[in-house]
Amino acid sequence: MPNAKFDTVLINGSVGTGKTTTAEVLGDEVMQRGIPGAVIDVDWLRRSWPSPPSDPFRTALALENMQAIAANFRRAGARLLVVATVVETIDELERTAAALAVRRMLHVRLTASPDAVLSRLTRRHNDDEAALRWHAQRHPELADILDRAGFTNDLRVDTTDKSVANVALEILAASVE
Repeated sequence: MPNAKFDTVLINGSVGTGKTTTAEVLGDEVMQRGIPGAVIDVDWLRRSWPSPPSDPFRTALALENMQAIAANFRRAGARLLVVATVVETIDELERTAAALAVRRMLHVRLTASPDAVLSRLTRRHNDDEAALRWHAQRHPELADILDRAGFTNDLRVDTTDKSVANVALEILAASVE
């Protein structure tokens, strides 16, 4: 059985870059290799309403939920957590790592061309014009925030012309020995 070099792979990126889909496929690859693990899609950990005006993306709630869920997964034997989320600042990355009880983390930044993102978002939100408009406007804004955040990304992957399987395998190659 291969060994994971990290106890956490955090997949970060703007909307439409493939974070959730990549995390799911990466989780399947990790499982097939016999590495005990779990996948956490942080969007579901913040999905409640209404959001307080001071925390529109429910970051505080997501951190609390991550802490509880990560502890449960680790207690159940997970040696590698695959986490899909958006982390906008170095401080938020540190708080996320603390919530996940990280010992060694691979921070992955996914990117994609604006055309690829718009195509993905159009497929995802084809029945919700308002959601499509919001996400299409949010992508370049969030990509710029992430570019300026000062992260020293361990791995940066442009998903524009790669299949999800290839993106997951690229991350896996950096994660497992």
